[in-house]
Amino acid sequence: MSPAGALLRAVWRRMSGRIGVVVLAAMITGAVAGPFVLPSPIAQPDIEHGGRPPSLAHPMGTDQLSRDVLARVAGGARVSLSVAAIAVAMSIGVGALVGLFAGYKGGAVDAVAMRLVDAALAIPRLFLLLLLLALWERIPLVVFIVAVGATGWFGTSRLVRGEVLRLRESEYVAAARALGGGGGRIMFRHLLPNAIGPLLVAATLGVGDVILLEAGLSFLGLGIQPPTPSWGGMIFDAREVLVTAPWASVFPALAITLTVLAANLIGDALRDAADPRSA
Repeated sequence: MSPAGALLRAVWRRMSGRIGVVVLAAMITGAVAGPFVLPSPIAQPDIEHGGRPPSLAHPMGTDQLSRDVLARVAGGARVSLSVAAIAVAMSIGVGALVGLFAGYKGGAVDAVAMRLVDAALAIPRLFLLLLLLALWERIPLVVFIVAVGATGWFGTSRLVRGEVLRLRESEYVAAARALGGGGGRIMFRHLLPNAIGPLLVAATLGVGDVILLEAGLSFLGLGIQPPTPSWGGMIFDAREVLVTAPWASVFPALAITLTVLAANLIGDALRDAADPRSA
């Protein structure tokens, strides 16, 4: 079994890991199945009688524009989970490459790369995103995902670099060099696979961070733009009916809480499984 497969199997044996996987799987299932079983999240069938409470016809009620809250929560799940998955994959990929190269090469390459990373880490990520997003009045979704992913790889690069520095003097790496293995082969066949545990932990914890970041930016009007549903945007839209129709903001807030909690539970279980002292 591969190191990643063994790690995921160890996660499933932990209660926190199982709970996180089940909750996240439920969110993904709802996001995928939503378009086939729920009304359109932007449909406004009876705008004059919006804000209806939960019922059999609308299990999560309707908002002030008569849009089905359950359909919008499912639509927001598609957006939030897609943004999180793509942005985290991008940041993990870039960070892994930079950290792998810097840690293996060492010397001046490592020093220059890490000083640049330190400089980037000194600037808050939210500040960087606000600068980037302020350039667009209505930011395209692709640009938003790229901006989130491009500002999230700095910590990952330091994490991978530390693992590579620890592993590059190992006996199996020395044996690979003695057998004529090139730098690329050693990095991608021997070093990177053995650093997959910390990368998986960083990825799962990063999913929760990106979901919160996307929700916060959408609440401020700088993230996902209407009419595309997003959890943060739903909470912002429902602020005027918080007393008369609280379900319009409670359910998207609950979705954010459960999804972030599930991602963090999986990340904690991965961290425990990757730590030999917890065995």
